[in-house]
Amino acid sequence: MRILYFSRDYTPHDFRFLSALAETNHHVGYLRLEDRGQRLENRPLPENIEVLPWAGGAKPARLKDGLRLLAGLKKVIRTFRPDLIHAGPIQSAAFLSALAGSHPLVTMTWGYDLLIDSDRNPLWNWVTRYTLHRSAALVADSEILRQQAIADGMRPERIVTFPWGVDLEHFSPSTDAHLRQNYGWGAKEVVLLSTRGWAPMYGSEELATGFARAARLRPELRLLMLGSGHLENRLKEIFSDHNVLDLIVFPGQVHYELLPNYYQAADLYLSASHSDGSSISLLEAMACGLPALVSDIPGNREWITPGEQGWWFSTGDAGDLAEKILQAVEQRDKFRQMGASARQIAEQRADWSKNFPKLLEAYHLAITQ
Repeated sequence: MRILYFSRDYTPHDFRFLSALAETNHHVGYLRLEDRGQRLENRPLPENIEVLPWAGGAKPARLKDGLRLLAGLKKVIRTFRPDLIHAGPIQSAAFLSALAGSHPLVTMTWGYDLLIDSDRNPLWNWVTRYTLHRSAALVADSEILRQQAIADGMRPERIVTFPWGVDLEHFSPSTDAHLRQNYGWGAKEVVLLSTRGWAPMYGSEELATGFARAARLRPELRLLMLGSGHLENRLKEIFSDHNVLDLIVFPGQVHYELLPNYYQAADLYLSASHSDGSSISLLEAMACGLPALVSDIPGNREWITPGEQGWWFSTGDAGDLAEKILQAVEQRDKFRQMGASARQIAEQRADWSKNFPKLLEAYHLAITQ
């Protein structure tokens, strides 16, 4: 089968899907809608993936580029002649594919496109419904996304739901403490880890404020704050105002190959995200045997049971986050047991090698509609 894989940018998630597809008997052509200059993935495209030349993919896509990109996509479809188009997010790559028409469309939601973006304005909602109505199948990574897609008009029998999962060999528990030692941390320090972007949707300011308040009371707390974003100055201002800046390490954007080292160096994973499906970062942490303190949102509730794999705190509430951090520190003797439970859940439900074939089921569903 000839598959046109069309994504907004080139991310670690795209690399994983394309790598798995490259090992099948399908002929896969790849289109990138835009290059936002963020270097989200440093690994080259897998072999056996055909990069298709077209009008987009070299710079950020703008609304005024829509007609030119649509014409370019139609040209690609005429020359590549796909049997199926796999596209997402919904309001960008998938919408253009729906406008192009004529081929079975498997839309893949990226979470934010249903949980946040579709609520922006009536036009955005119309685009969402238009795309879903013309999708032969939808791939969703969590029950909350499935329910939202149904509310937006997607036929339930056309939705294939599975968590994307993680590589359980790459992300695994380890007793290697070299990274902690490099930062001068021993057994007495309690190391918290954040891997989300520094943006409002990820609750970055609440996370910074919550940690800072807790650290004022428990000076053994440390924070590994990976990533970057436009809130950098604001976050560092919060830490500085609370006199805890020296307790934070900012490693920047960490490449995929090195990520397990940071999970394995931490004692507790933190996420203050306001919206998520099945968060890959959370699944990576669980696979590495980390308990998690996460915002109380439906996507996180599918993975974390309070007192078993970690805790919830009230979304957007820095005070409650600080209180939950302090409670977690008091129960640090349970971290190992909770981490083992988290790893077990990851093995049962978040194994990438077992979950990927669900995508092929979605393809079959689309071409046999």
